[in-house]
Amino acid sequence: MKTTLSMLVCSALVLSAGPAATAEEISAAEKALFASNHLAMLTPPTTLRYSFRKSGSLEAGFDDKVAVSLRAQGDGSCCAATAEFLSGSRRLALPEVESAQGNPVILYFLERDIREMQRLTKGQANYFRKRIRMAVYQGATINEVSVSYRGRNVAARQIVVAPYVDDPLRARFETLAGKRYVFTLSDQVPGSVVDIRSQVDGTAVPLLLEEMTLEGVARQP
Repeated sequence: MKTTLSMLVCSALVLSAGPAATAEEISAAEKALFASNHLAMLTPPTTLRYSFRKSGSLEAGFDDKVAVSLRAQGDGSCCAATAEFLSGSRRLALPEVESAQGNPVILYFLERDIREMQRLTKGQANYFRKRIRMAVYQGATINEVSVSYRGRNVAARQIVVAPYVDDPLRARFETLAGKRYVFTLSDQVPGSVVDIRSQVDGTAVPLLLEEMTLEGVARQP
């Protein structure tokens, strides 16, 4: 199954405030997450590799892997992307993204998270997509931070959104209403995504914590 990045974004409902949004209306968080060329440093064919860990007191955790494979398009430009997102029964079937510039792993992570919210709450996936979209558009905070990548410190931006804190319907899924998403991005790492985390705090330990962290990049033969 193939799709363009714009089609994937539209289906996920997380790129912009709406179909009529202009460049001036896109928030700084939207631009950083969904309208930047995260793949500029990369030369295809290559694969971005991430670790994925789920933990917390809500249910059993696990450790797994994510791989995003990038190849040149027909004209030699970067990139067409395919993903192996988790494995076995947890594997998420995802479309190929043609003409990718933004790192599709951001949308893949969010799509899985939205499906998990639907599973855990019996709510509607489109509702959760809408809340995330609006939180990125008008409720995100951005901080400049320094993070470690492969033994060196790099400058990064940390974008935090909490889509359900002021949700008028939060009583329907109160247990997870405090969920926040933290995106750590750096132009100094391959693919620009250092890590992505979704978290619901508990009393002593997190109720739910899912974190995807960049392990490195591998050139394909």
